[in-house]
Amino acid sequence: MDDEELIHEIREGSRAAMEVLVKRHYKSIFSYVYRKTGDYHISFDLTQEVFVKMMNSLGNYRDNGKFSHWLLKIAVNHCMDYFRGREFKQQLRESELTEEALPASEHQNVWNIFYKRLQNDKVRLAIQSLPEHQRDAVILNYYNGLKIKEVAELTGSNESTVKSRIRLGITKLKEIIVGGERDETYRKRR
Repeated sequence: MDDEELIHEIREGSRAAMEVLVKRHYKSIFSYVYRKTGDYHISFDLTQEVFVKMMNSLGNYRDNGKFSHWLLKIAVNHCMDYFRGREFKQQLRESELTEEALPASEHQNVWNIFYKRLQNDKVRLAIQSLPEHQRDAVILNYYNGLKIKEVAELTGSNESTVKSRIRLGITKLKEIIVGGERDETYRKRR
C-alpha cells in the first residue's frame, strides 16, 4: 500500500494503517529532528509530537504532493515552534556509548570508537552552530536528500536563497571542522 491508500484507510478508522504509516516515516522524521536539536531525548519527544500533529491534520491533507514532504513540513514547522517557544541554549552534552557500539575486546577498538564518536560530535556541534536558516537548508538537502526546489518549498524560501544558504553553511562547516583552515581550491576560486 502506498501512503495515500494508508491515509484513506486511516480516515476510515484503521489503526493498523496508522501504525504502518508511522513506522514507514518515523526514522526519517526522527533523523531530521535529531540533527536539528542535537539531543536524543528531545528529538524523541518532538518526533512523537510531529506524528500527533500529523494525525490531527490528516483531514487537511490533500493528495497534491508527496505525503513525505507534507510530513517533513510539519516536522520543520514543529521544530521552529520548539525553538521559538523556549529559549534554547546550546550545551555540549556527553554522549553515552550504547551497548551495541562496544566491541567484545581490544583496547584499540575502544579508542577507535571514542575517536569516531568525538568526530561525530564535532560535526554535530558544527551543524548546531550554524544559523537556523543555513542549518535547515543543509540538513534538508544533505541529510534528508531533498532537492533545492523541495527545500525551498519546505522552508518558504526561493531556490536561489536556498542555494546560497547551503553554500554558506557548507563553507562555515568546513571552517569549523577543519579548524579555520580554508580549502586551497576555494581560495583560488575567489
